[in-house]
Amino acid sequence: MSTKDWIEKDYYKVLGVSKDASADEIKKAFRKIARENHPDQNPDNAAAEKRFKEASEANSILSDAKKRKEYDDARKLFGGGGFRFPGSGGGSGRGGAPTAEDLFRQAQGGAGDFGDIFGGLFNRGSGGRTSTGGRGPRRGTDVEGEVTLDFTDAVAGKTVPIQMVSTDACSACHGTGARAGTMPKVCPTCHGSGMTTSTSGGVFAVSEPCVDCRGRGLIVEDPCPVCNGSGRAKSTRTMQVRIPAGVTDGQRIRIKGKGGAGENGGAAGDLYVIVHVLPHPVFGRSGDNLTVSVPITFTEAALGAQIEVPTLNGLPVRLKVPAGTPNGRTFRARGKGIPRKDGTPGDLLVTVEVVVPSELSEDARSALQAYADKASEPDPRAGLGA
Repeated sequence: MSTKDWIEKDYYKVLGVSKDASADEIKKAFRKIARENHPDQNPDNAAAEKRFKEASEANSILSDAKKRKEYDDARKLFGGGGFRFPGSGGGSGRGGAPTAEDLFRQAQGGAGDFGDIFGGLFNRGSGGRTSTGGRGPRRGTDVEGEVTLDFTDAVAGKTVPIQMVSTDACSACHGTGARAGTMPKVCPTCHGSGMTTSTSGGVFAVSEPCVDCRGRGLIVEDPCPVCNGSGRAKSTRTMQVRIPAGVTDGQRIRIKGKGGAGENGGAAGDLYVIVHVLPHPVFGRSGDNLTVSVPITFTEAALGAQIEVPTLNGLPVRLKVPAGTPNGRTFRARGKGIPRKDGTPGDLLVTVEVVVPSELSEDARSALQAYADKASEPDPRAGLGA
């Protein structure tokens, strides 16, 4: 729907209510029309479908207090004949009142207040000066940093200093971009709004950053020699950042509001910290679980044993290895892993590795041979034959 169509439609008439109708009266009128003309109740009825769409459009404006006021104000300007464009002798409508065609043909020619009326409803400003009379707030830039942690610190969490380089307001010109003692001037093209609006066919408006001031709303005639007129300068600062427990290698952490400073009251940007975790000589990681490989002897694997297993905090736990444990079997020590997001700890996964002695004494060899003779073990490779 174009802005021209919007101002020419009488939404009160569409819903069959008076101009001073209450919000409840508008709601009841729309519901009645919707029930009678809903497409589901009137299949293949073009007239009912059109009526339903018109009522929905009217309700979307009149049921919103802000939009309704803007609509009423615009209708008064159009119907009352009191609106005049600068430099004009009146509209082409009857009695000197501007017609809808007059309004939209000339709206970009200096009728700033008229543009403000429609700006809120259609989410755009006019081609003239905005209602704020200057540049709007601008969000600060996001800043990225890196930190390297030991494996233990990554599991437990740690507060670390991070040096950041960001662009803040230039200290020499205080962010104006102009040489000390001078001031920038309001951009004559966009009148300080930072945006220009072009129309297509005199009805549809498209806003884009002003090419003359590059969206700043200001023109610097005598640039600051420190920042070359940008109003921004690189600054280095050190910040203490808390790295949460359980962070993984390569994880990107966002810290809201700790990036570059905003302009004109705009919010600060965010800080993104990329974490690098050094490997541990003993422990590994699988999700929220720690992993460790523990060697055991052939005798312990065959007969069973109680062994001590190291943990990341240095306090060992006792683990029962059942008799006949095969090489590579994994056991679970609950609660000895990495803190999860809900605060509960993961587990420690212990994988045993049976160590075969590389050398045997004569007595040990004789004893082992005696075991082999008495065990009468079946051939473990019998199933591999063709």
